[in-house]
Amino acid sequence: MTSLDPRSAPPVQGHEGRPDRRGAGAVGAVVKDYVSLTKPRIIELLLVTTFPVMFLAERGVPSVWLIVATLIGGSLAAASANTLNCVLDRDIDAQMQRTANRPLVTGTIPVRNAVVFGAVLGVASVLWLGLVVNWFSAWLALGAILLYVVFYTMVLKRRTSQNIVWGGVAGCMPVLIGWSAVTNSLSWSAVILFLVVFFWTPPHYWPLSMRFREDYANAGVPMLPVVAEDTAVGRQVVLYAWATVLASLVLIPVAPMGWVYAVVAVVSGALFVVESHRLHSRAKAGVTGKRLGAMRLFHYSISYLTLLFLGVAVDPLLYYPLPL
Repeated sequence: MTSLDPRSAPPVQGHEGRPDRRGAGAVGAVVKDYVSLTKPRIIELLLVTTFPVMFLAERGVPSVWLIVATLIGGSLAAASANTLNCVLDRDIDAQMQRTANRPLVTGTIPVRNAVVFGAVLGVASVLWLGLVVNWFSAWLALGAILLYVVFYTMVLKRRTSQNIVWGGVAGCMPVLIGWSAVTNSLSWSAVILFLVVFFWTPPHYWPLSMRFREDYANAGVPMLPVVAEDTAVGRQVVLYAWATVLASLVLIPVAPMGWVYAVVAVVSGALFVVESHRLHSRAKAGVTGKRLGAMRLFHYSISYLTLLFLGVAVDPLLYYPLPL
C-alpha cells in the first residue's frame, strides 16, 4: 500500500547511513520527528482528563496560571513517558505497519538522543510541577512516568494479554495530578474518576487492537485480540464499558454532582454501552475485518470520555442539585 507520508520514500543516505538532513526544511523536519516521539495525540487525550478535574476540585474556576502550569507539567511528563516508550518498543514498531515510520525505526533520530530527550523531559516535568504547582503533583507525575515506562512497557506489554488493563493505570494518573494541583491532596471524588479512566481503557484500546490484530501478532505482542476470539474480546469490552458507566454514576452522590453532569453521564454512557454491545453482537454473528466496526467504538470511546469530563468541568459552574 502506498503511503502519503514523505518519510516512507527511500531516504537519501548521509555518511553515517542515516537520512541526510541537510538543506531547506532540515530543522523543521528534525523538530517534527522529536515531537512525534512524544505522541501528541495521546497527550491531548490525557489533558482532557486533567483540567476538567481541576474545576471540580475547586468547585469553580481555578487560577488560569495554575491550569496552564499544570497542563505544561502534565504534558512534559506524558511526553517523557511516550518518548522512552518509543525507545524501548523500537523493535516492535519496526514489525508493525502503522508504526514502521517512527523516527527510531527509520533512524532519523539516534537512540541515544531519544533517551536523553525523554530523560530531560521527565526531569523537567517533575521540577516544573514541584516548583510551580506543588510537590505532591510532581511525585504523582514521576509515578505516572515510571508506571508507563517500567510497569507497562518493560514488564507487562510483552508478557500478558492483560497488559493494557493494569498498564492503563499510568493513563489514569492525570486525573490525580489535576486534583492534587488544586488541593495538594486527594479525595474519593478523584479516586472515582481514576476508576472511570481505569475501566474505560480496555474498551477504548481493545477495539483498536482488534483492527490492528495482525500488526500486534507479527510483533509478538500478546494483546487480548491476538490471543482470544472476537466474541471473547467483545464480551470483555461490554463488561468494562458497563463498569465505566457505573463508576461514572457513583460520582454523582459522592462529589456531589448536579443535573448537568448526570444528564451527560447517563446519555453518553448509554451510547457507550450500546456501541459495545453492538460490537459484541457483530462478533457473535461472525463478522470480521472492517465490517466488525471496532474502530467505530474506538472513536466513540474518545468522544465519550471527552463529553464526560466536559460535564465534570461544567457541572460545578452551572450546579443544579439533584433531589438525592
